[in-house]
Amino acid sequence: MQLTASQIAALANGTVEGNGDVLISSFAKIEEGHEGAISFLANPIYTHYIYTTKSSAVLVSNTFEPEQPLSCTLIRVADPYATVAALMDMASKLLQPNPTGVEQPAFIAEGVSIPEDAYIGAFAYLGKGVKIGNGVKVYPNTYLGDNVVVGDNTILYPGVKIYHNCKVGNNCILHAGVVVGADGFGFAPVDGHYNKIPQLGNVVIEDDVEIGANTTVDRATMGSTRIMKGTKLDNLIQVAHNCVIGENTVMAAQSGLAGSTKLGSSCMIGGQVGFKGHIVVGDNVQIGAQSGIACNVPDGSRMMGSPAIDAGKYARQVVLEKNLQSLYDRVKALEAKLSND
Repeated sequence: MQLTASQIAALANGTVEGNGDVLISSFAKIEEGHEGAISFLANPIYTHYIYTTKSSAVLVSNTFEPEQPLSCTLIRVADPYATVAALMDMASKLLQPNPTGVEQPAFIAEGVSIPEDAYIGAFAYLGKGVKIGNGVKVYPNTYLGDNVVVGDNTILYPGVKIYHNCKVGNNCILHAGVVVGADGFGFAPVDGHYNKIPQLGNVVIEDDVEIGANTTVDRATMGSTRIMKGTKLDNLIQVAHNCVIGENTVMAAQSGLAGSTKLGSSCMIGGQVGFKGHIVVGDNVQIGAQSGIACNVPDGSRMMGSPAIDAGKYARQVVLEKNLQSLYDRVKALEAKLSND
């Protein structure tokens, strides 16, 4: 499929600077551009590439002012990063396969109704009382336990496992290997051994949530573990029993929430962040990678370190730590001078 730069500008509410008739048929990073590709410039550290890129067109901000001649066509938009994301989403929907129907062999329990526009892949298992919304895609080797509910237009990629009584909302994406509703880690120490505490709750995943490959969300001991609307979880994340993650929060890979952690809305969590159980993290919180969160965090905080502290204070400490050797050498030299005196 090919579009002209002018057609892309019209889709993106942008303006063209240069040859509006140049044909675009693919996407490329600005430093790896080639003829027929469109790239974008959002981060200033990549600005120098725009003067040498082989891409036919580049999305830039309305305020961008070139300092050298350009060979590419510019498409000026308000937000190049958001625009390229929207364009790639359009292309993905046009190019992505749209399977429907039920492949065999698949097990579908008696009484389970499959909408005409849904897809059930081979070797999928749908237990008693499962409810599947319109346009749902259940890819091969996926397991849906009894009474699972999956909302409209949700995609469950191969190997997803959703245990009994759990609910997934509309327009969600669960990538390969996601496990929803396994038992929470609950054991009571009795006479030198551990008795398992039954996990009688479920997991509720609200609308527009995306969960990365091999991430696990444990069922609640009582009540629900809840992932709220619009949240995006990366690969290899652990969400323990009775946790709540607020709306529109994003979390990078290998982070983990211990039981009953409450994480607010619109938070940004870096990779390998660990959360102590039974704490409350406010809204609009930003936490740097590899941080350890051991206590409640107020709204709007920026944290880093293990244990985590204010990100600005942490940055200053890192600068000081780099000078520890020279400070140590100075102290030793002073001690030697004083002892000689």
